Amino acid sequence: MIVQKYGGTSVGSPERIKNVVRRVAKYKALGHQIVVVVSAMSGETNRLIALAKEMQAQPDPRELDMVISTGEQVTVGLVSMGLMQEGLKAKSYTGAQVKITTDSAFTKARILSIDEQNILADLANGYVVVVAGFQGVDKEGNITTLGRGGSDTTGVAIAAALHADECQIYTDVDGVYTTDPRVVPEARRLKSITFEEMLEMASLGSKVLQIRAVEFAGKYKVKLRVLSSFEEEGDGTLITFEEDDKMEQAIISGIAFNRDEAKITVRGVPDKPGIAYQILGPISEANVDVDMIIQNVGVDGSTDFSFTVHRNEFDKAMDVLKNQVQSHIGARDVVGDNKTAKVSVVGVGMRSHVGIASKMFRTLAEEGINIQMISTSEIKISVVIDEKYLELAVRVLHKAFDLDQEPA
Repeated sequence: MIVQKYGGTSVGSPERIKNVVRRVAKYKALGHQIVVVVSAMSGETNRLIALAKEMQAQPDPRELDMVISTGEQVTVGLVSMGLMQEGLKAKSYTGAQVKITTDSAFTKARILSIDEQNILADLANGYVVVVAGFQGVDKEGNITTLGRGGSDTTGVAIAAALHADECQIYTDVDGVYTTDPRVVPEARRLKSITFEEMLEMASLGSKVLQIRAVEFAGKYKVKLRVLSSFEEEGDGTLITFEEDDKMEQAIISGIAFNRDEAKITVRGVPDKPGIAYQILGPISEANVDVDMIIQNVGVDGSTDFSFTVHRNEFDKAMDVLKNQVQSHIGARDVVGDNKTAKVSVVGVGMRSHVGIASKMFRTLAEEGINIQMISTSEIKISVVIDEKYLELAVRVLHKAFDLDQEPA
């Protein structure tokens, strides 16, 4: 049993949908049971968001989900028609029809459960089942969407619910690369990468897979493979577990980056217990995700507290801090910079190798790139830098860690 997920560029026109149909038909002919999960046609979600904004400057989240969920509904119908045209039995489902139950966080809902009975019955009767990605329904019956890239999450969640043998994510790239080839032409495609590394890469800005999709795959042990929908052959990149002795023996697997960072500093914060909660509690209640956090050592009873948020949520976060937090906690000032970027080196090999951080910092220093914030985990080191140095930083780090070379 295989779940195949096709992104927006893969279904961007009737011709491309016909390519998808031919690929699915080929797998079906080999005797596989196939579930196809699709995104909206490329550009369609943006078009629908723009329409919504013409009606309401800040669209109501519930109504926005009602509008943008229609993109996938069009695609599932077209794909099913294409499969029927090829002589295959096919049936399409919206998220609500499958009964993909989510919470009620409109525009970024999380999947709670999937009722797989209808899909299993259809597969047993020889159907190819086509499911709308990116969407579900909450317990009150409201249509919800899963956030950008949510079709990946749908694909993996369905694969987990069905105990599928493999979940194949088809996209416009033929696998996971050491970094974005548009920034570093010498970037290499990885034959395999661990779930841990992929989770870090996804969370740090690598756009190949949505982070929640990788989390799901790791949690439910779903074999995940990233492939190109525009190339007939190729093994893509297998996302696997560290115990796999065929893993490429590289210290660093990739350089991830994110242009959409904004840094906020609350200055002159009283240095006392509970202050971090008093700052970040209201930020959390405003539904703003916080990424890196740094609190300086207190001097004369006060300290500075810095953190990063997504650039789209910068204004909202600044508004909460200035109007709700600053006077309440007695902070001196709130300052922000929405022209920052994050660059990270990722690799499970860091656990057994020393000197990775010093090499990273030295490489950036030699290029005159100032590091504003640093964050580390067992298998990654992230730095926040001025956005204008982002591409230079990625290129020099990629070279410094020999990522353009095939591993021994």
